[in-house]
Amino acid sequence: MKFSVKTTDLNKQGKTCLMIGIYENKELTPSAKLIDKTLQGHIQQLLKRGTFSGKKNQILSLYPANAAMEHIMLIGCGKEGSLTPTGFRKLIIAAGKSLIATKASAATCYLTEVDIPNQDLAWKIKQITEAISDALYQFDLFKSDKEPVFLKEFTIDTPDSKQQKMANLALKQGEAIANGVFLTKNLANLPSNICTPTFLAEQAKELAKQYKKLSLTILEEKDMQKLKMGALLGVSQGSAEDAKLICLEYKGADKKKAPVALIGKGVTFDTGGNSLKPADAMVGMKYDMCGAASVLGTLKAAAELDLPINIVGIIPAVENMPGGTGYKPEDILTSMSGQTIEVISTDAEGRLILGDALTYCERYKPDVVIDIATLTGAVVIALGFHASGLIANDEALAQDLLKAGIESNDRAWQLPLWDEYQEQIKSPFADMANTGGRSAGTITAACFLSRFAKKFRWAHLDVAGTAAMMMGTSERMATGRPVPLLVQYLLDKVNQHAKS
Repeated sequence: MKFSVKTTDLNKQGKTCLMIGIYENKELTPSAKLIDKTLQGHIQQLLKRGTFSGKKNQILSLYPANAAMEHIMLIGCGKEGSLTPTGFRKLIIAAGKSLIATKASAATCYLTEVDIPNQDLAWKIKQITEAISDALYQFDLFKSDKEPVFLKEFTIDTPDSKQQKMANLALKQGEAIANGVFLTKNLANLPSNICTPTFLAEQAKELAKQYKKLSLTILEEKDMQKLKMGALLGVSQGSAEDAKLICLEYKGADKKKAPVALIGKGVTFDTGGNSLKPADAMVGMKYDMCGAASVLGTLKAAAELDLPINIVGIIPAVENMPGGTGYKPEDILTSMSGQTIEVISTDAEGRLILGDALTYCERYKPDVVIDIATLTGAVVIALGFHASGLIANDEALAQDLLKAGIESNDRAWQLPLWDEYQEQIKSPFADMANTGGRSAGTITAACFLSRFAKKFRWAHLDVAGTAAMMMGTSERMATGRPVPLLVQYLLDKVNQHAKS
């Protein structure tokens, strides 16, 4: 679909669906007032009769018989000034889905007029672009009956033409983030019989072919054996699928500049290994590679925006399977770092593969390292499906990520990394155990990772509750998070460098 942003003339938009905001208490936005005048007070009559109230997410389509405007969509925005950033995004998605249902081929959106406290025009343009893309998203690759989408053109109105340059940049950023989210969703939604470690490596190859500033290295199991990656290979040994360590480098700045490293957990299916999950708990385990998918999505967005920054994306990709060759509880693995790990549960496999990936990352001498993983069910108990869990060994990095989460509307919440929690992963037989029990499970998992991240500034994003919607068997879908947060973090970092 083609997005554009410009200052429009309402009276010349007759062949497009006009998306107009209406507040509660019969308050009209500037565009709504102009349309109401054209329609001889028809909108005010609807409000007086109670046909439309302007409550949040209320939507009504009008098809005036005797007007130049063919299709007007009234969108309830609640009380003026009451919309939160999350509420605004939900409103746009709801409007987008209604737009699709009407089979409109073109739309012009005037919701940039809606007041969102503390948010400027650029933020609104980015959010509208991302949210409409979310509303349009379908994953019907394996369906016989595919629902056609008729919407081909979407214009975002800017009230002030003097802000066109800024608006163009905001649109470009919004589209890049949306495209990164799209890739992330598509990879995550694929079934694990297709999206194997080898398939992920092939997708990384395609990405490197598409963008000249991306280069790719793939480590095979024999390479990992030479590097003594005993933790990663221990997880992989029960599967017929070979593990891959995928390393994508984006070189957008001077090669002397230390890169931002993104490490994504790529367990393409997690049975729990010999600590086998119950059957019901296995539904959704194809999403255990969402961290890996988000790294690829973020790199795609960065390359599309041609960001002047260096990034390295590292993806340890494996299957976690049970069987005679699978690793077992009470096995002891020796990681690439030389640290030994007693396996208490083979269903705590993500931290094992990330531990070796973190050690491997040292060779890039990164400025900061961020790992992204659907790591623990405990984070869902703690934070639900709204915020990603954030734990870091550097407070400045943590604050930068929290700020990026708020700006991007892809929020995280910080949990502590106190020494007291390290006690829970003690082992009488090895340097550490791979799980610390049920209590503080998200934190103790991060404590485990922190032991492999002592040589750099590091943050961990646990996205087990945010990377995919899991509402029973019929409502499962990847969200593409935390690509918006990560891209915003990179944009902020670029701006900081430009100012220094």
